[in-house]
Amino acid sequence: MIRLGTRGSALALAQARLVAGRLGGDVELVPITTSGDRRANGDKSRFVKEIEEALLAGDVDLAVHSAKDVPADLPDGLAIVGVPERADPRDAVCGAGSLDGLREGASVGTSSLRRRSQLLAARPDLEVRELRGNVDTRLRKLGEEGLDAIVLARAGLDRLGRGDEGAPVGTELLLPAAGQGCLALEARANDAATTERAAALTDRDALAALLAERALVATLGATCHTPVGALASLTAEGLELAAFVGMPDGSQWIRDALAGDASEPAALGRAVADRLLAAGAEELLGE
Repeated sequence: MIRLGTRGSALALAQARLVAGRLGGDVELVPITTSGDRRANGDKSRFVKEIEEALLAGDVDLAVHSAKDVPADLPDGLAIVGVPERADPRDAVCGAGSLDGLREGASVGTSSLRRRSQLLAARPDLEVRELRGNVDTRLRKLGEEGLDAIVLARAGLDRLGRGDEGAPVGTELLLPAAGQGCLALEARANDAATTERAAALTDRDALAALLAERALVATLGATCHTPVGALASLTAEGLELAAFVGMPDGSQWIRDALAGDASEPAALGRAVADRLLAAGAEELLGE
């Protein structure tokens, strides 16, 4: 029996059921309320902290997270032991056919500083409004609050069976959050049996991309409160990593891309971060 720890939201449970089905055998889902579910302030660890505590206490054997919620530094004794095939990493616009088609001065809802920065960098005329809540809540608020559009992760819509409610946005306009579309399976580092079962679910391309994106974020010292986007993709030349750093109001931004050895994804992530820092990213993040 594997006790699989997860947040209790509809999306988190859908993701956990997907992993449970892939694991096979006896799997018990263990929903855990996190600080993020209680709307507590803090960095991205608020979405995983209580689940990691349950892992360390032995109350669960394996955790499934949205990889974009997992901080760069893990608690001692824990490790990411599996990364299944990645879902569509792009953002999606709901309520409109495209961002380009929005009227001048249109209102767009998002709680993400990354999305806000890139939206305003491309369309300074937009009115970007704060929008919080789970996927269902945000879709409901689209109509209730008179918004012209909202932006959500395409992967979340697809996993909830609501993919037809959003149009994907090209990454040339919106680079996703590091790890968006990926699931990260976390376990105790000394639990060989669980690690072996989780590792069997790993997709090598998804793992390489996630390692590159996480290395970039770690080198930049970025958090969920910094407007940073990153997407690594396998190409004929190897692994390519594109990244964005900007001001929350979109007034200044830096974007870069670099190809590297797919067998050394973390090195590529650090290299792109170093290039961004050399171009002034530290000053932007400091602001």
